[in-house]
Amino acid sequence: MEVIILPNAEAASREAARLIESLVRSKPEAVLGLATGSTPVPLYRELADRHENNGLDFSRVRTFNLDEYAGLPREHEQSYYHFMQENLFKGINIPPEQTNIPDGMADDISAHCAEYENAITEAGGIDLQVLGIGANGHVGFNEPTSSLVSRTRIKSLTRHTIEENARFFGDESHVPRHVITMGIGTIMETRQVVMLAFGEKKARAVADMIEGPLTAYVPASILQMHGRAKVFVDEEAAMELKRSEYYKWVYDNKPDWQRFG
Repeated sequence: MEVIILPNAEAASREAARLIESLVRSKPEAVLGLATGSTPVPLYRELADRHENNGLDFSRVRTFNLDEYAGLPREHEQSYYHFMQENLFKGINIPPEQTNIPDGMADDISAHCAEYENAITEAGGIDLQVLGIGANGHVGFNEPTSSLVSRTRIKSLTRHTIEENARFFGDESHVPRHVITMGIGTIMETRQVVMLAFGEKKARAVADMIEGPLTAYVPASILQMHGRAKVFVDEEAAMELKRSEYYKWVYDNKPDWQRFG
């Protein structure tokens, strides 16, 4: 796991965007795994800007999203389908048929989850997965105590996550209780991971993920076992890291080919 500490979310997102741009330019048919929520919005804004102003071409890229609320139609303004259209897809030239988002309204959710896993396999696997971390250490919607070898499935949200997401729905009672999410085993099979974490509220989870023990109580800690995981954090999210100065020194002294290879 490589830890990259930058002054703020915008700087960290720019650096992560450079990594993704390098992949897409070298492999135009790259398969990207995408996350939702407020954390990746600056990254998606940066990628859209690079498409518009630097000619970054997404026409052959395929994408798979991490998760979606169960029981929420795509037209709902808080669906992750709607989120992706508004925050990334309408700003780049990716054909709609090359984007994949779990269907929260699927009649047979178990069958749909199996089909989603098969679609990832048929696409050749995910080249780079964008992730965020919850304040309780969840990744995707794999809540604490989730199996570390899990696959795409339906999950119940914890009360903590429901409370965290209430701000998007106006009231806690309107937050769906169930979600479809890629499993931790699915995430760990991706070739490269880009984890983003910003703000003081994420500091404890970031420290537990990076420097704590590997445990299902902090699902994101499994990334300690990933061969190519890069964690981009701002100064606030890095507040509780014991070795922050070391992480900064290492990244500041890397050649560019190693940063973006």
